[in-house]
Amino acid sequence: MRTTFPHSVVIYLKRIAVTAVLVALCGLAALHAQDISQIGKSDPLIISGSIGTNNTYYHSSAGAGYASPLSNSVFANINVNIYGFSFPFAVCYSNNNMSFSYPQFSFNIAPKYKYFTAHFGRSTIPFSNYIMNMSFNGVGLEYNGPKFRTAAFYGILRKAINDNPEDPNPRTAQYERVGWGFSTGYGNGGHSIDIYLLRAYDRPSTIDEAWRESVRPQENLLVGIKARTSFKKFLSLNVNAATSAFTADRESPKVEVGEATRFDKIFEARYTSRIRFAGDASLGFSLPFLNGSVFYKIIQPDYVSLGTYYTSNNYQSLGATLSTRLFRRISLSGNFSMQNDNLSKEQLYTNNGYVYSAIASYSHSSGFSISGMFNGYLQRQDDGAAAVNDTTRVNRELRSFSLNSSYSRPGDTFDHSVSLSANYTENIDHNRFNIGLSDCKTMALGASYTLGVNPWEVDFGLSTSYQETKGFNTKYSSAVGSFSTGRGFLKDKNLNVSATVSICYNHVKFTSKSLSMALDLSASYTIKQSHSFSASASFSKYGDVNPTQTQSGLNSTDIRLSLNYVYTFSLFHLKKKQSEKPKNSQLAYQTQNKSKYNSPQVGPVR
Repeated sequence: MRTTFPHSVVIYLKRIAVTAVLVALCGLAALHAQDISQIGKSDPLIISGSIGTNNTYYHSSAGAGYASPLSNSVFANINVNIYGFSFPFAVCYSNNNMSFSYPQFSFNIAPKYKYFTAHFGRSTIPFSNYIMNMSFNGVGLEYNGPKFRTAAFYGILRKAINDNPEDPNPRTAQYERVGWGFSTGYGNGGHSIDIYLLRAYDRPSTIDEAWRESVRPQENLLVGIKARTSFKKFLSLNVNAATSAFTADRESPKVEVGEATRFDKIFEARYTSRIRFAGDASLGFSLPFLNGSVFYKIIQPDYVSLGTYYTSNNYQSLGATLSTRLFRRISLSGNFSMQNDNLSKEQLYTNNGYVYSAIASYSHSSGFSISGMFNGYLQRQDDGAAAVNDTTRVNRELRSFSLNSSYSRPGDTFDHSVSLSANYTENIDHNRFNIGLSDCKTMALGASYTLGVNPWEVDFGLSTSYQETKGFNTKYSSAVGSFSTGRGFLKDKNLNVSATVSICYNHVKFTSKSLSMALDLSASYTIKQSHSFSASASFSKYGDVNPTQTQSGLNSTDIRLSLNYVYTFSLFHLKKKQSEKPKNSQLAYQTQNKSKYNSPQVGPVR
């Protein structure tokens, strides 16, 4: 049965559709990726949104400098969806401030057909991380088959910034940057190889001539390869490498001799050009009782890619990892890595870093588990272009030990859960001329217990923690304890109430002692998944309890009340017209003649 809309409603719908199209054409809408095969399956028009309000009251006996006494806001969101394309709008009013947001122009559509994907507008295409990790504004095409894949794109990598140089505070100018790239690969799983090519360059005419003396246009050509191979699931090798030919000033004199002119059609070598390398490789092995890997990474000095937002360079790193599992319950793992910079030997000093860790864990089917962890980091400074002064040499180490355990026991009437944690951290300066001014040691302990009463459908939680930090002639300690409970009500548990009581004591040696207590209440209620109410209240008392101070006791009070409401609605939903199903007589006719259509033919077929 077809639904007939009144003439006025049809006109109204047409106006909405025309308005939405005009908004998109005027650059107010953001079109997201759309699968062409899904356009016919999407509903023609959906208008949905939400409205709500947030209200908070705050009072402090210490003064109103921490927050506004009364904060109110009202907001509304409308989303128009036309055949899968979304046009969101939002308006918000808060404490005499009105703001309106609409979908800014960021055109992006990616139609798909089988293994092909086309890109129009602001898009991204997977590339090597050494070559490109930023989006482009242009066109692209991808093919991702079962094993063979390829992609190509052309577009703008960044917009120009061209402020008037005579303005009081102009932004630093930048050229419009254009790029095009190509990638192709074959294989999946254990064996694969991918090759990447990117060329990016600045357009000199996109900034004012007054800027061009201090800001020079750049150019870049990058070629990369990423490969993976494995041997009987025992060994695996991964390689990711790239070479960058970078020109710091594409208007500098061109090199006209030798092999420099070989690639003039895609990259012109100039006297400000340089070629650098970046890459990493990892070798992994997997045994029935042991897994591990070894990796190496190097990025040469001055390696630049105009297709990335930022790339660290001038360093190398080497590391290894090992892991095993014993008796199906004990897991052991460890790793070590080292890194140093100043590969060019031009820095004043060379920085060396060493990272190491070990983890052991045990779990039992009864619900008990325990794990221990050790982490360390050592930073050392060596000579570079200059000799390091022993009195200022950096030689620091950070060590951390942690232990965590938990036990849970479910039951018909009660559910029990207990957890304990301990952590010890020390930051030590190993410079023999240091007298420990910056050394620091911290110990933290924690415990928690949760009781679930199943007949009442309520949970109770108790937790406590203690932390102590010692430095040079300083000591800070903090103790926190809390008790909480929560329960869901009504048939669908759409009414939830919780309460928490907490106490905190802080002590700074020779300085202060403070105590604070707080009560937090919260409730939320949902009606038919459309109306959502929430309320919260907190009451806290705090003060300086150091007897050496003039003030003593919990003489400060903070009160915070909050009431929120959100209504989510579907204003209009025009569904796609469903194709009519075959009538019963037609279906019966097809069923009766099925054997006729599928039986082999005898004699000539006319």
